[in-house]
Amino acid sequence: MFKRLMGNRRNAVSGCNELSEQEMLQQLDPARMPQHVAIIMDGNGRWATQRGALRSLGHRAGVKALREVVKLGVEIKLKYLTVYAFSTENWKRPREEVNTLMDLLVEYIYKEIDELCANNVRIHPMGLLSELPARAQEAVALAIDRSKNNTGLVFNIALNYGGRAELLRAVHLIGRKIERGELEVEQITEQVIADHLFTAGQPDPDLLIRPSGDYRVSNFLLWQLAYTEFWLTNTMWPDFGRKNFLKALLDFQHRERRFGGLVHD
Repeated sequence: MFKRLMGNRRNAVSGCNELSEQEMLQQLDPARMPQHVAIIMDGNGRWATQRGALRSLGHRAGVKALREVVKLGVEIKLKYLTVYAFSTENWKRPREEVNTLMDLLVEYIYKEIDELCANNVRIHPMGLLSELPARAQEAVALAIDRSKNNTGLVFNIALNYGGRAELLRAVHLIGRKIERGELEVEQITEQVIADHLFTAGQPDPDLLIRPSGDYRVSNFLLWQLAYTEFWLTNTMWPDFGRKNFLKALLDFQHRERRFGGLVHD
């Protein structure tokens, strides 16, 4: 059974390489589409270094890739898209690079907010947002306010986000409820924990996409990725285009998700 499934997946992926974008779109099965896709946008710096350019150029190219992915998400009526934009560990990078990333965030929001709202996208930044620079906090607040009534794609932007920090925050929130007598220890369930995460009310990601050839989750959505399907590629994020996204979606549609159970012939 395993060999048959793997063979089907290899055939599906190799077949995608020969298809046009339009043909790939036509092959998408609405009944087998993921509700929630998460992406670790990795490889910007290496992409620039390979070209003898400043890392900032790679980050700017990465924004262009993000724009195309969001547009495609709207087109295929994806319900949730979560992207890892800035981690709690990214503060360790050189100050100049951090400033560039914050400037790009602000620029992206002000340039894209009108189109995002026109496409009914609701922006949901998540992370320790109060620690962001003032200019970034203002842009984030604008994005939240402008898109709050939109009912299409929910666009989660992980900013100053870390999976461990998210879980620690959830423990603190639950602990305070116990102190106030609003919750008993015995009442803590998996659902209670999920309700105190930044993704509260959303389904867990069905598919995680990681470009750049790395094989780790990098402190991203540690709770939510319990049964998520991974799709890995050596393509650097700035080169990740619509066809790459479609390949990942088509590959996902050929997977058997067991959630700890068994697959029966």
